[in-house]
Amino acid sequence: MATTNKTGAIGPVPFMNDGSAALGVPLAGLTGDDPKLWVRFYQGTWVLATFVPAIASIQQSFRPRGGDVVIASIPKSGTTWLKALAFATMARGVYPPDTAAEHPLLRLNPHQCVTNLERLYSAGQESMIEALPSPRLLSTHMHHSILPSSISKNPDCKIVYICREPKDMVVSLWHFCRRGKPDVSFSDLFEAVCQGTSVSGPFWDHVHGYWNASKANPEAVLFLRYEDMLRDPAGNVRKLARFVGQPFSPAEEEAGVVAQIVRLCSLDNLKNLEVNKPSSASQPFANDWFFRKGEAGDWVNHMTPDMARRLDAIVEEKLSGSGLSFA
Repeated sequence: MATTNKTGAIGPVPFMNDGSAALGVPLAGLTGDDPKLWVRFYQGTWVLATFVPAIASIQQSFRPRGGDVVIASIPKSGTTWLKALAFATMARGVYPPDTAAEHPLLRLNPHQCVTNLERLYSAGQESMIEALPSPRLLSTHMHHSILPSSISKNPDCKIVYICREPKDMVVSLWHFCRRGKPDVSFSDLFEAVCQGTSVSGPFWDHVHGYWNASKANPEAVLFLRYEDMLRDPAGNVRKLARFVGQPFSPAEEEAGVVAQIVRLCSLDNLKNLEVNKPSSASQPFANDWFFRKGEAGDWVNHMTPDMARRLDAIVEEKLSGSGLSFA
């Protein structure tokens, strides 16, 4: 039986989903013959080929409800951590963060609690989204430019976007790709990112689109930086709670609920849970793939000075005049 939270609404609840494969186009030899990682150029963006029909369907048919929250990001920009923090924050009325052994995040991966729209639709499970109680917490890797207007122009549907320093994003993406295809070279992936042809590329358009949307409508789009969250996780959890309309009460502050959420969702805690340890389970991406170091500045261990200067120059050029920088 569903339980209501303190605002009287039900949800979010954890959602487990699966993926499916479809034919696509290999990316410059980078992804080889693995169709799960093929990409296509779609409406000015590079997306997984398996997701093209799903994105078209989302654009045509997805209808948010009032109170829905959509987490948006480029892959490997802090999505897993933000999903955990957002779920724990929004669901705290039903699942207190200090509940021993009973919290969904202790038995499910964050991606099993917060479903990705593209993956849900590509698996033919879009009808299941209507069964989810409100408020629904969902996610996407789509550019702002290809979001359905039912999301991007809907004042009752909020978007929480997270970005990461591009050099660290590239390193994290490479390590993730290597889990499924060990022979992917860092130089090949780096070149694809610089050319704007990596998954969810061009990355500068992805970031720029949500940055502009957050400036135009800060009540509907919250723009977060991974590095800021590392420096002040509690402050950013409070910001997130206010944005989704569930600010922490004085009683919750006094009880230390914010600190409980931060501890529950810390990357060290999550990656050491049994559900997120390496396993032989058959699925598109194993749960442990989503956890590595989670540090800022690890790019120095993988990238030459020339590579770093090149990527920094691209970012400076592409984001020039926007007010956004990663310096």
